[in-house]
Amino acid sequence: MSNLKMDEIDHQILQYLIKNCRTPFTEIAKKILVSAGTIHIRVKKMEEMGIIKGSTLVIDYDKMGYSFIAYVGLVTMNSRSVNDIIAEIEKIPEVTVAHLTTGKFSVYCKIRAKDTKHAKEIIFKLSGIPGVERTETSISLEEVINDKKRLMQHIFDDLK
Repeated sequence: MSNLKMDEIDHQILQYLIKNCRTPFTEIAKKILVSAGTIHIRVKKMEEMGIIKGSTLVIDYDKMGYSFIAYVGLVTMNSRSVNDIIAEIEKIPEVTVAHLTTGKFSVYCKIRAKDTKHAKEIIFKLSGIPGVERTETSISLEEVINDKKRLMQHIFDDLK
């Protein structure tokens, strides 16, 4: 990390893009008092360094009818089957995130569903994957922190 060549302008650019990845470079340039060309060059540099890896849209899944969130831990029969299990998980579109983990679970998934009945169907699909011994589910009541800006500030402070 310490060999990354970033300065305050880079940090400000990242802060604006984290807040809204669709913010026009001209708007960012006006706010931090540099040219739009400078923003373009700096973003391209950060992409080449691998710091910026594309951009994403934030979807309001509640408005799309998928307001139920649960986390499902998968206990596998053996570690050799994990790649096959992941291949099966990829076929379930309601699994929006999956992590390989250590400890109790081999794979930990975030699912989005329409309601509890729909979530049950998804959980049963996960439980039925060959190689899955059992699952444990936690239901999300509310997302209370989703803030990339605080971590970015901490990382930038460490780089100084």
